[in-house]
Amino acid sequence: MANYYSDHPEIAFHLEHPLMKRLVELKEKFYEDKDKFDFAPVDYDDAIENYRQILDITGDVAANIIEPNSESVDLEGPHLENGRMIYASKTFENLDATRKAGLHGVSMPRRYGGLNLPNVVFSMLSEVISAADAGFQNIWSLQSCIDTLYEFGSEEQRQKYIPRVCAGETMSMDLTEPDAGSDLQRVMLKATYDEKEDCWRLNGVKRFITNGDSDIHLVLARSEEGTKDGRGLSMFIYDKRDGGVDVRHIEHKLGIHGSPTCELTYKNAKAELCGSTRLGLIKYVMALMNGARLGIAAQSVGVEQEAYNEGLAYAKERQQFGEKIINFPAVYDMLSRMKAKLDAGRALLYETAAYVDVYKCLEDIERDRKLTPEEKQEMKKYQRLADAFTPLAKGMNSEYANQNAYDAISVHGGSGFIMEYKSQRLFRDARIFSIYEGTTQLQVVAAIRYISNGTMLNNIKEMLAELKSSQLSPLTSHLLERIERLIPVYEDALNHAKGLDNQDAFDFLARRLYDITAELVMSLLIIRDAAKAPELFCKSANVYVRMAEEDILGKAAYIKAFRAEDLESFRAAEPETEEDSE
Repeated sequence: MANYYSDHPEIAFHLEHPLMKRLVELKEKFYEDKDKFDFAPVDYDDAIENYRQILDITGDVAANIIEPNSESVDLEGPHLENGRMIYASKTFENLDATRKAGLHGVSMPRRYGGLNLPNVVFSMLSEVISAADAGFQNIWSLQSCIDTLYEFGSEEQRQKYIPRVCAGETMSMDLTEPDAGSDLQRVMLKATYDEKEDCWRLNGVKRFITNGDSDIHLVLARSEEGTKDGRGLSMFIYDKRDGGVDVRHIEHKLGIHGSPTCELTYKNAKAELCGSTRLGLIKYVMALMNGARLGIAAQSVGVEQEAYNEGLAYAKERQQFGEKIINFPAVYDMLSRMKAKLDAGRALLYETAAYVDVYKCLEDIERDRKLTPEEKQEMKKYQRLADAFTPLAKGMNSEYANQNAYDAISVHGGSGFIMEYKSQRLFRDARIFSIYEGTTQLQVVAAIRYISNGTMLNNIKEMLAELKSSQLSPLTSHLLERIERLIPVYEDALNHAKGLDNQDAFDFLARRLYDITAELVMSLLIIRDAAKAPELFCKSANVYVRMAEEDILGKAAYIKAFRAEDLESFRAAEPETEEDSE
């Protein structure tokens, strides 16, 4: 019987991440739950075995329930009835299966009914479910919104809402509005305090809300009258049981049809303030979005895997000119690149998730006791790494998912364009990954300060030094030497871009610097993985380093030949003058 976890040992490999022992120790708060809950792990090995069992259950549900339902869900999609969103019928089956399997509240502490799993394992679960149906992964993974409530809500709110999510109730984050997409400072949904009822009231419209008719919503709204920027925004909790929110429209989308994208109208809806006023955007949404971006990275890796699976299976069966097409260089070149991107992207995902785990767990421990100076330093270190790596993981994996889905269709030839084949659905589903939760261009904006100030260059040099001091095979040693030769090329390109002393020119080149940075990081990570598990990763490491070399040298040459005055050649039109706008 198929299993989307155990069929891919590359996933289980990442349970042996170098930080795993430390992050599990911190997540379990040094195994303090072992005396309070019978099912809590007593030590590291027990925790890892628990993770393996949960992953195996998820892999079974994904392969044998969610994936077989995916075509029906894609064709049916959600419905709008009397102001309510109704899931596709098979989506209800998927939710029922994940609830019965106990796959909700996965990150929450056991005292609220959760599984207390770290981000690394949550990301693995997300990847596995996404491979089966990326649209359903959206619905299921939005349970991670509860992390923000846990982090910033009151204990009363935790007791009220977290057990419900652990029992399988759904969540959404209501941020975007018709006039506020990427620029969330323009959010105008109005929040007013109702002194008579001792609650807040929400009025306005939200648009492009994933799973918008969920049970529990986190809502960004303007609580400070007369303000127009992010300092006037606060975060609120809306409970569907209280009413006051209707679904006005369900978007008809290119892909992820099972994931309802809703336009909502708030009419005097009762809500609770989450945390403090004025911090909704500048603190709470940033935390919410970083978690969501890691979720999209996991979603992307799942589709990268499934696209590769589909392409490989077809190439093994399809014959042309009396030979299986998998033997044609043009085809196995595509497939090898797909696998290399998958393995390198997955390595970046779990590296980032591990960084997030360490600092988030230390933050949680700090709520109960004062951290030691060493722990504070550790928390700051991994928070910086998480902030720098998250936009790389989201941006690169979302792009790789698109590329792998595109190539899967190419491997299929004309059949890939036919609706009966899954590759077309993967292609349609993947397209949104590089758009929502911050476009790739916004991931570049988020990452570029860590690139321009030398943080990522130092990280790359540290990763290189660590690898050079480890045991490497002749192949991995050779690959590492090739990457080492690229680092001065990267440094020269970065210095040239900064030396232009022109912000527009630097911003224009930023995407190329971002790509080079990410490809160097992923090359080092895939070499590290190949050194530990050559049977799984040596081929991908060899292919990925060659790809990176080709791309980095080309982009570095482009950057180093660029002059500030070259910008004028690229402007699509002359900037509008005040006279033009009138």
